[in-house]
Amino acid sequence: MKKRIVVTGGHHNSALVVAEKLQKKGYQVIWLGHKFTMQGDRNPSAEYQEVTRAGFKFVEIKAGKSHRVFHPANLIRLPLGFIQSFYYLLKFRPKLILSFGGYLAVPVVICGWLLRIPSITHEQTVVYGLANRLISFFAKKVMVSWQASLKHFPPNKVIFTGLPLRKEIFGHEKGKFDFKNNLPTIYITGGKQGSHLINQAVKNSFKTLLKKYNLIHQSGGGTVYDDFSQLKEARINLPSKLKERYFLKDYFFRNEIGQVLAAADLVVSRAGAHTIYEIMALGKPSLLIPISWSHFNEQTKNAQFLVESGIAEILLEDKLSGKALIAETEKMISNLSQYQQNAFKTKKLVRLDATQKIVELIEKTAQ
Repeated sequence: MKKRIVVTGGHHNSALVVAEKLQKKGYQVIWLGHKFTMQGDRNPSAEYQEVTRAGFKFVEIKAGKSHRVFHPANLIRLPLGFIQSFYYLLKFRPKLILSFGGYLAVPVVICGWLLRIPSITHEQTVVYGLANRLISFFAKKVMVSWQASLKHFPPNKVIFTGLPLRKEIFGHEKGKFDFKNNLPTIYITGGKQGSHLINQAVKNSFKTLLKKYNLIHQSGGGTVYDDFSQLKEARINLPSKLKERYFLKDYFFRNEIGQVLAAADLVVSRAGAHTIYEIMALGKPSLLIPISWSHFNEQTKNAQFLVESGIAEILLEDKLSGKALIAETEKMISNLSQYQQNAFKTKKLVRLDATQKIVELIEKTAQ
């Protein structure tokens, strides 16, 4: 019988890289995750779509968030997350729990500890997430993406591994994103879930931007704000010449993301840990819009790291508007070669053996 490993947590892109490596080594991977991004959303999350596309067994856990946005259903979901985690861990009896942080991983790891199932967790951020801070008390090992994060966890548990990267991001073919013109191409994304604030700024500026640039826009597919449908309708009303320069999609899957990044001269994005690491690995000039409410101002610190490396600029959320997006974009595009010259600085900081190191630790712990 194959050894079973449960994978859970909020950063599915890096977790999926490791899960596929484990599968090739003969492990059976069972994924405990959230099927929907937000309370009341009707479209499946990017995590659910990516994981099921990869062929892994996906089990939905309805754990509630305990911070930021209050919703009465979360009071019910908090204990429900523990009940479901306990049930599924008893049912599957995995050799190990692999956590990639986030609120959903907390009940899974704690229930695993009660059942004497070992767990290891991975911290993506430069500081630390509240969930991983709690998880670290119950996990056997804590893996971190940045050497600066080592000080935040017990010395006998913490290991510097780097962050697993999707091999697809290193593609060089533009494919369907080759616009057949000489205009710079901008990739705009609010992360896997999209960003309503960024989408609104794009909607208020894209007629101006499209006169000078090609836009590839990942809006997210959430139904709460329904940005994708609104932007899709707005695109229909564009003049045909501008319409051809605007590629809109709710989410770019792994088979597309390499082509998107190969085509992009400039990335406009949030500043999550995974996004920052991929930008570093590619040395892509970036305009970063950090989430203002992130823990310990994490995203602003992530963004500042790239600014100091010379390949990025920051546009704060409270300054974000259509006009500000146009102004900052034009400023960066006009100095693009200067940012590109600094790419080698960030590429040197990326560990390309992170996946292998994590898999080795998993195998050692599972035994």
